[in-house]
Amino acid sequence: MLTDPKKLAIKDFVYDLPDERIAKFPLPERDQSKLLQYHGGQISDHTFTDLSGLLPPHTLLVFNNTKVVQARLLFQKETGGVVEIFCLEPVAPHREVQLAMQQTGSCTWKCLVGNNKRWKSGPVSLYFEGGMVQAEREAQQEGHFLIRFTWDPTDLTFAEVLERCGRLPLPPYLNRELTPDDHTRYQTIYADQQGAVAAPTAGLHFTERVLTQLQEKGIDTAYLTLHVGAGTFKPVKADVMEAHEMHAEQLYITKPLLQRLVQQLAHPIIPVGTTSMRSLESIYWLGAKVLEQPDLLEQALHVTQWQPYESTNPPTPAAAIQGLLDYMERRGTDYLHASTQIIIAPGYAFRICNGLVTNFHQPESTLLLLVSALIGDDWRKLYQHALANDYRFLSYGDSSLLLP
Repeated sequence: MLTDPKKLAIKDFVYDLPDERIAKFPLPERDQSKLLQYHGGQISDHTFTDLSGLLPPHTLLVFNNTKVVQARLLFQKETGGVVEIFCLEPVAPHREVQLAMQQTGSCTWKCLVGNNKRWKSGPVSLYFEGGMVQAEREAQQEGHFLIRFTWDPTDLTFAEVLERCGRLPLPPYLNRELTPDDHTRYQTIYADQQGAVAAPTAGLHFTERVLTQLQEKGIDTAYLTLHVGAGTFKPVKADVMEAHEMHAEQLYITKPLLQRLVQQLAHPIIPVGTTSMRSLESIYWLGAKVLEQPDLLEQALHVTQWQPYESTNPPTPAAAIQGLLDYMERRGTDYLHASTQIIIAPGYAFRICNGLVTNFHQPESTLLLLVSALIGDDWRKLYQHALANDYRFLSYGDSSLLLP
C-alpha cells in the first residue's frame, strides 16, 4: 500500500543526534571525508575519493552550481546598536534572483531582521570601502519584513554590495562565528550562479581530483541551478506533513541539460545533493504541466508541494522532458526560470533520479523524508551505522552514496 505523504507524522523521522556529532568545521581536505555506500540494502564504508569506482557504469552526475551570497548584513543604528538583516529573496523590481543580483541603485527584498524591536524608525546604515548602503522597513509580513535597500555608488550591482559588506550565512546549527576559511569551504568548487543563502552541501566534497577521476571512469556530469533558500533549515513543526508548508526555491533550466537528460534516461541519473534531486524531479513535473497547458505563461512555471501526489495521468519521463523542450522552442528561449515547492516524501514515485549523493541530515527534517522516500525504512539502519562508525553529520559532515 502506498504511503499518503500528507498523513506522515514527523515524529516517525527522529533519531538521536548528539551535538558532538555535528561537524562544526570542514576537514582540512574536502575529498578526505568518509563516504557511506548504501547499495541494494547493503552498507559499506569508503572515502570520498572512492566515489568514481562506486558509481554504476554510464552514470550521469547532476550538480547544482548555485553560489552562496553574503546575505547577512550588520547595520549600525545612530545610537550605536546593531541590526542584523538577512536577505531571503528579492521582491522588487525583480523577483528573479539572477536579475535582482544585477540590480543597481536600489531594490526590495524579503528579509529576516534581528534586534528588530530595537530598530524604532527610519533607515539604518552600513558603510563599506568606497560606499554606503541604507536599509528601510517597508512592511512587516508573516515571519519576515520587506526591506528597501539603497546604496551609493549607485552603479554598483546588489551582488557587488553584498560582496563588499555582507557576511556568509552559516547554518544556524553550527552555532559559531564565521572564519576566513568558511569563505572558500562553504562554497562548492564549481559554484558560479549567485543567489543561494545556503550551500548545496553534498557538493562540498568534490575536488578537481575527484572530478578528474570521474572523467577517467567515463562518468559524465551536468549542471543545473536551484538557489537554496533559508527554508532548507526550517524545522517541521506540524504533527503531520499536510500542515507543513514547503518553502519555494528558484530553479533555472537550460536546453542543453534537458537534451542531455533525454539521452540519459536509459542509464542512471544521480543527483549530487537533495537540491539537485528536487530540481530534477521538478523538471519532470514542470514538463507534465506544460503538456497539459501548452500556453502556460513562464511566470506560472511552478511545482506545488502536492502536485506529484495529485496527478492522475502522469506522462513518461521522456514525454515530460520533451514537453519542456517543445515549450522552450515555441518561446524561442534556451533557458527557463521556474520555482518549486516539491516535497519528496515516502509515497513519492521517482521519475528521473536513480540514486543520490548526500550528507547526513537533521532529525525531523524534510531532507530526511526525502532520503526515506528513496531507500524506505532502511534510512534508520543507515543512520545507526553512521552514528556507530564516527561519521560526521550535517553541512560540513561526511557523505553517502544511496543506490536503492
